[in-house]
This record gives sequence, C-alpha cells and structure tokens, in this order.
Amino acid sequence: MGVVTPFPLARGAPTQIGFDRAELTRILDIYGRMVAAGMWRDYAIELGRDAAVFAAFRRAAERPEYRVEKRPDLRGRQGMWALVGEAGAVLKRGHELASVLAPLERRLLKLVD
Repeated sequence: MGVVTPFPLARGAPTQIGFDRAELTRILDIYGRMVAAGMWRDYAIELGRDAAVFAAFRRAAERPEYRVEKRPDLRGRQGMWALVGEAGAVLKRGHELASVLAPLERRLLKLVD
C-alpha cells in the first residue's frame, strides 16, 4: 500500500477576510431599503487579505457612494468597522457594525419621511 502524506494546513491568520451571515444580513437589509427608496442601484463585495469591503453605488459606472469596511487588524485600536464616503474620507469608525451603519439609517429615515 501507498503512504498517505497529510496536506499541510496554514495555521494562524486567515488568507481571506469575509463577512459572516449576520453582518451581511445587516448590510444587505440597509442596501435593500436604500434601493427601494431609489438611492442605490448596485453593489460590489471585495474580499481580500486585509479587509472585506461592501460598496454601494448610485449608478454602476461611478465610484461607490459608501463603503462598509471590515478590517480585523484594527479590532484592538479604532474598531474593525468603518464607513467610508465617496471621496475616501472615513465618516464613522467603531467596534460595532450597528453604530457604524447608524448614519445610513438616519439618512434613510429622512428619505422616507
């Protein structure tokens, strides 16, 4: 019989950062309500080594109006969640996703009113 050699597994940091189901559900809930309000039309998700990014677009050919970034390396410092505006400025940063998405929630309430 042949010898079975175990496949070496990389231990330590994951090779790709992603959103878990609860986080993505929360983000897509706001996205769906903004689409229903007529503000957003498209989105993109980028999963990389350093960050996972959800970008929301007014039109598909533009820069994203908002980006929600998850950077686990910043968990101990400023918080791993960030809301980034169209110009690239960080609008909100924090440890909780709900508090980072709060400016979008407020904007949505103003649209519906």
